[in-house]
Amino acid sequence: MVSQFSGIKRSYIWEKTVTLEGTNDYLAGVSEKRARSRALRRRQLIAATIDSINRVGFAETTLASVARIAGVSQASVVFHFKTKDALLVATLRYLSEEYQAAWTAALAAAPAEPIPRICALAAADFEPELVTRKKIAVWQAFWAEAKSRPTYMRICGERDAERSAVMTAACAGALRDLGRGGESAEDLAAAIDSLSDGLWQRLLADYRSFTRRDALRVVFSQLKANFPEHAAAIDAAAGAGRPGVTKGSKSG
Repeated sequence: MVSQFSGIKRSYIWEKTVTLEGTNDYLAGVSEKRARSRALRRRQLIAATIDSINRVGFAETTLASVARIAGVSQASVVFHFKTKDALLVATLRYLSEEYQAAWTAALAAAPAEPIPRICALAAADFEPELVTRKKIAVWQAFWAEAKSRPTYMRICGERDAERSAVMTAACAGALRDLGRGGESAEDLAAAIDSLSDGLWQRLLADYRSFTRRDALRVVFSQLKANFPEHAAAIDAAAGAGRPGVTKGSKSG
């Protein structure tokens, strides 16, 4: 009798354990799906925010305008971001992370020598997903606001400082290899990065006639002027894996 009772008890415990494990797996699956759904909705709302800033400007972008572009209720925007400021911070972080992903991927794919790394970093500023007219306009809007909004300045500053350090290190290596150690790597890196800033402005203001291909041509021409000893290597970098240089496309 005791043996029979023990067997029934073990069977009951086993069934309960299996049931609980199955329930936990189901709940984990539901939780994962909800998390994916939330992430997709947040990305949709960030995309709508970019559209809104591009269409009506920074000041006129509201939770209502974002909801209208996204095709959702304003309550949905509030649920995910609470306030306009939180939505704008999330949008800036998205753009900043997208930019960082572009240049870190380009750097990882480049040879380890300084010149190819400089070329990769400079060209990454003009990856197609970065230099659409819409995104450049939104970047400009955030830069204009950053002067009076410390959070924006901090987000932009953190990413810029990291990339600037990498570009400066590459420039230092190139100058050292050429026996030009007396020149300032910091100044050279700043000049290269400032050229990209100016070309983004040109792409925004003159988008009908000045293309991404034109911008890359200017970048590589300037790099050859800075490093004439490596003109052949820079030409090779300009052609290797840089579709915008060889084919070209307008920023849209």
